[in-house]
Order: sequence, then structure tokens, then C-alpha cells
Amino acid sequence: MATQREPEILPPGSRIGAPDGLFRDENLDILSRLLDSWFRIPGTSIRFGLDGIIGLIPGIGDILAGLASTIIIIAAWARGARYVTIARMLVNLALDVIIGTVPFFGDAFDIAWKANRRNYALLTRHLEHPRRHQWRDWIFLAAVGVVLLAILAVPILFVTWLIHLAYGVKIQAGLPFGP
Repeated sequence: MATQREPEILPPGSRIGAPDGLFRDENLDILSRLLDSWFRIPGTSIRFGLDGIIGLIPGIGDILAGLASTIIIIAAWARGARYVTIARMLVNLALDVIIGTVPFFGDAFDIAWKANRRNYALLTRHLEHPRRHQWRDWIFLAAVGVVLLAILAVPILFVTWLIHLAYGVKIQAGLPFGP
């Protein structure tokens, strides 16, 4: 016995990320400007948005602003952006949220970095020229990886140096306890 089905929320063949849908370029552009450059300090060229204002709330401000910023990344995914572009957008957002948690300096960084405007520019670049600038994304991600490795290596090298100074022990690769 055939029953009539209820209409689907998204009809077959439609996508959330379609250019005429929820993630239209105009909507994403307005969102990125609202979060990063909606207001201007009179007499200067310094622009800031809700991201900088919300970031002033201690503890949760940067997290809330980061959650709002994920809309652009979700839109990029829904519109079929390459994974390297999405990874670069995530790194931009991570830098914005992590450095933004530092009092005062982080708020200044939020205003200067403008992660949402950067991510919107990455999305539009991907949509206009899907493969042309892909190498830039890989170089950016590789540079971030090298910096993270250096940040992780410095404490290990420092502790190794302290052990060597304190005990005169020479640490050999692969042998924690050796002759």
C-alpha cells in the first residue's frame, strides 16, 4: 500500500550550499564584514567588528566569536571548497581564537588579523579559480606546521640541555639509558 510521503526539507538535487541558498555570497560577505570590519574608529582607518567586541568578554568571548566564524567555513564545505582551502580557513580561525584569548594583545590581534574576511576571500578565490592558487594554501599550511614543530621542539631541547648541565648525562638517540 503506497502512502504519501511528507515533503522533504531539502528537495532532491538541491544543496544547502547552492549559490541561491542560505550560503549566498552576499550573506557571507555581510557576515564577514559584521564580524571583522563593521565599525570604524573615527579619525582613523582602523576597522573592527563584533568579533573584536565579543572577544572582550573574559573567558567565553573568543569562543562565541569563533563559533559565529565557523559559518563561513561550513559554507565553504557545503559549496564544495577543496579540503586544503578548508584546512587553511580552520587555521585562520584557530589562530584568531587561540591568540585572541590573550588579554589585550589578543583583542588587538583579533582586530588586525580579520580571520573572517580572510576566510571569505579564500572562499571567493576558490569559487573563481578552484585550482590556480592551491599551492599558496599548501605553503601556508606547511609554514604553520614548521612553526608548530619549532614551538614543540624548543621545550624538549631546553629540558635536554638542563639534564645535560645538571647531570652531565649525554643522551643518545633511541637509548634512554646507555653506557
